[in-house]
Amino acid sequence: MPNSKNEKVKRRYFGFLKNAKGYAEATIWAIEKAIWKYEEFSKFADLADFSQKRAVAFKEWLLSQQNQGKPVTTATVYHHLRHLKSFLTWLSDQPGYKSRVKPDAISYLTLDKKKVKEITASKSVNSPSLEYVRKLTDSIDIKTEIDRRDRAIIAFLLQSGMRDKAVITLPMGCFDPITFKIEQSPKYGVDVKFGKPVISRLLNFDDKLIKYVLEWADYLKNAKLFGDTAPLFPRSKVIQAPNSLSFESNEVEPVFWSSAGPLRQILKERATKAGLPYFYPHSYRHAAIKLATRRCCTPEQMKAVSQNFGHENIGTTLLTYGKIEQGRVDEVLDGIDFSSDSDQAVKDEQIDKMILELRRLKGSK
Repeated sequence: MPNSKNEKVKRRYFGFLKNAKGYAEATIWAIEKAIWKYEEFSKFADLADFSQKRAVAFKEWLLSQQNQGKPVTTATVYHHLRHLKSFLTWLSDQPGYKSRVKPDAISYLTLDKKKVKEITASKSVNSPSLEYVRKLTDSIDIKTEIDRRDRAIIAFLLQSGMRDKAVITLPMGCFDPITFKIEQSPKYGVDVKFGKPVISRLLNFDDKLIKYVLEWADYLKNAKLFGDTAPLFPRSKVIQAPNSLSFESNEVEPVFWSSAGPLRQILKERATKAGLPYFYPHSYRHAAIKLATRRCCTPEQMKAVSQNFGHENIGTTLLTYGKIEQGRVDEVLDGIDFSSDSDQAVKDEQIDKMILELRRLKGSK
């Protein structure tokens, strides 16, 4: 049976996460599940009774659990422990718990360093190449508004590097076709991560892809007469086919999609028709960042690219999205002359200058 005392303090914590930390409901739900797991293990004992012995036993219990007949993943255990540690750390500073929930006991909710390193290591994401996106967009036979929209949104995904929720909630007035500027702001209804406004722009990886986006924006404005508050990528208008009980969709209406599901479906269907593999929307963001960072020649350029993708810290761009696949590592290494008398060698003063610039940029974030 749930413990009423536990429930009261948990509600206070969830309120703290939502109102003071600004956490999304989905994140709070993941944290709630982790705490619930601990309560399930402890048979809903008073949270104030947490101890070092209980921490070790809970960790072992988690590692022994199964999900649909298979052992629970180490990553799942890691995140459950991480969420529980954060909660108990907060709890240890609350009245009635300060003298009972000890920070030393909380520290035992930790996996061994090798497992943590494996879980938190940056993983390479399979993402579409520029040539793939060219083939995919060129494969679309333009007969309807839906075809034009689908081609434009695929091109936009790559050249903006925006997250799918931001793309489907972007109003026409937030995109400037002259400067390529994109204002991703919650005040205009754009669903940005953590509600943090981002000023970005399209990156011209390919003139034809840029053309698809600009033609679509112009079509909506001048042919469809959509206003600034209408979606840049509107949903399909479904109507009943003439003399038929079936429904068809050949045009769009000035209404936003309610979720990113239709966007994923577009990418799947277009890839299938073109005989190409499917890449989910966020992989286009990875592709954009890879393309952009490979064209950077200075730390300042790298920082500008990082900010364009909404990253406050350049390390996020390089470590989370900028990891080089092993095949590319080999290509880069093959192109470097490592001989001591090589003309390519960077001089000491150049290295010092690069280090100073990176430090300056890190400090400015």
